[in-house]
This record gives sequence, structure tokens and C-alpha cells, in this order.
Amino acid sequence: MKLRISIKLLTTIFLYSSLISCNGQENKTKIDKEVKNSDSKLLKREKTPDPVIFPDFTNQIAETVRVMFQDSRDVFWFGTHKGAFKLVNDTLIHIDGIRSESGKGVAIRAIKEDINGIIWFGHSDGISYIDEEKIINLYESDGLISNDVWSLEIDSKENIWIGTIDGVNIFDGQNFTFFELPKGVIDTTLGVSSTSIVHNIMEDSKGRIWFSTNGGIYIKDNNALIEISEKNGLKSNFVNKVIETQKEEFVISTSKGLYLYNDDSVIDVSSIIFEEIKGTSNVIETSNGDIWFNCSRSIYCLSNNELTEHRISEGNYGPLAYQIYKDRYDRVWFVGWGGAFRFENGKILNITKDGPW
Repeated sequence: MKLRISIKLLTTIFLYSSLISCNGQENKTKIDKEVKNSDSKLLKREKTPDPVIFPDFTNQIAETVRVMFQDSRDVFWFGTHKGAFKLVNDTLIHIDGIRSESGKGVAIRAIKEDINGIIWFGHSDGISYIDEEKIINLYESDGLISNDVWSLEIDSKENIWIGTIDGVNIFDGQNFTFFELPKGVIDTTLGVSSTSIVHNIMEDSKGRIWFSTNGGIYIKDNNALIEISEKNGLKSNFVNKVIETQKEEFVISTSKGLYLYNDDSVIDVSSIIFEEIKGTSNVIETSNGDIWFNCSRSIYCLSNNELTEHRISEGNYGPLAYQIYKDRYDRVWFVGWGGAFRFENGKILNITKDGPW
């Protein structure tokens, strides 16, 4: 089901082209930091009560799918609270060898592929990788700063960046090195949090490494460490994710909304498109410049000056998405509590163990 919210932006500034206009035109306007909320009108439907429809776990990939990934061979991987699954000939195969140091199962939170086609997993008890059919598990006893891993990135120099609850490690294939970041604060609204947790790591097109933390964003630019936080205009230092758009601008997802960053300017996008503070967790950009993001179970797409909220049905907002993912075919997926879903033909389609793939 699609609920369309039309937006009239009559502000005295222009949003960056990647958000206000997804038609590929070059942005030539310098953006003022000041947004006049009184000049921005949002036409919206009446507020719908909280959803009372709960997911049907029958035949789902898993009750909770934390992450998915499509590798260079077009193979789909799913990380769940019950380990990793690989899609082979339209059949999901459980990867049994990814285990904790005590031999127990793990919750998969991150999946990446390196230049050699090796698949890496970050999980609740370390990191693991699959080299051909061989599974290697690495733990604190091997030098990892913490077994509680939340994010991974593989940079252009083939370093593995590992975000844990206790900070960042770099793995060069042989040794773990600690990379120090300033501490943030504990997010008391979450069940799991720390002063050093790293929610996401991203390498941009210039080779800089971005860290999303509870102290804001930190950017490793050669030997310099740049900070973007409340000091620069964010309303929250609890940063969940940063993406780089096709126009080399940056969309920042925080506990108090979306922001756009470019040329040292921070634009509060959420204050323009919403009349209230809405925390956002995931954000992606599709090939046509559409920006998809979620606020809890509400899923939005910002495209060509229109904000559209998508739901499974009225009263059923959709999955509580831990990840929004764009596959190699430019299809948009939502995975989280309730299983896996994909946006097709204007609808959110549930993808079960039987597909459709």
C-alpha cells in the first residue's frame, strides 16, 4: 500500500539536488544553513494509530533478519539471529561453521565481500570469513578488541575495518590494530549501547573512512580526524549511518532525523519534511537518486520533490527494518524483525524461504 504525502517547499533556499530533485541535473546553488520552517508547508494525512498487526513468522527466512548482502557472483546472503544463510539454486542453506568460541550459534550483524571474493561476517561473537568452502572464525583471543561486532567495512587498500561495542579494529589479514576514536555517551533508549560502539563504517569516494558513533561522526582523512556532531548543527550525536550520494554529498541518519552534509554545511532535512522530530535508522540511495529511509516501522521514499510512505497495508506499517538494502538489480529490500521484504510494483512484498527471488 502506498500513502502519498505531497510537499510544497516554498523556502528561501534550495535543497541539494540529490534530495529535492532526482532528475540528474547539476546543482549550482550554494545552500544557506538557515531554513525558515514557517515557509515550508507539509500536507499530510491524519495520524494513524500505532500498528496492531504483528508479523507472521510462518515460512519466513528467520524471525529476525539483521542484514543481507548480494555478492559479486549474484549470490544472496542473509544474516539472522540464528546465523548466516546462503541462497543456492533458490534454496536457503545454513552456514553451520560460523560459531562462537564456545561453539554456540551467533547473530550476524554485518556482511561484506573483499576484492578476492571472500565473504566476511561481523557477529555477536567475533568475525568470520569464508574462503572458498573453508570457514575461519576470529575472536578476542586472536587479538580482536571485542567479540561484540556491529559493523564492517573493507577499504580500497583491502583493510578490514571492524566496529565493535568497544571501538574499532583494523585487520590486515594477519594482525588486529586498535584505531582510537573519541568516546561518546550511552544511548539509554536502546537495549544495547556503550560510549565506544561503532554503528557503521563507510569509505567514501576519496578514500576517507567515516565512523557513525554515539559521539557523532568521525572521518579519517589521511592522518587527520574530522568531527561532525552537535557542534556542527546535528541535533543528536547518536549517528546510525552515513551514505555518500552519486553527487558526492552525504546523507546522515541520526536518532533525531536526517541531515545533508556538503562543503561543511549541515542541512536538517527532517525539519523540512516533517513537523516533528523523527529518528531515522537506515538510509540508501537508488540509481535514480531516490532516497529511502525509515523511522521505526514507517518506510519513506523521497523522490522528485515528493515524500511517499509505503506500508504493507493500512494499520500495518511494515517490517521493523534493521537494514534497507539496494541489490545489484536496483531493487530495494527491507530486512529486520518479521523477516525479509522487497519493494516491487508499488508494494512491499514479503520474501519467504520460498521467495519470490
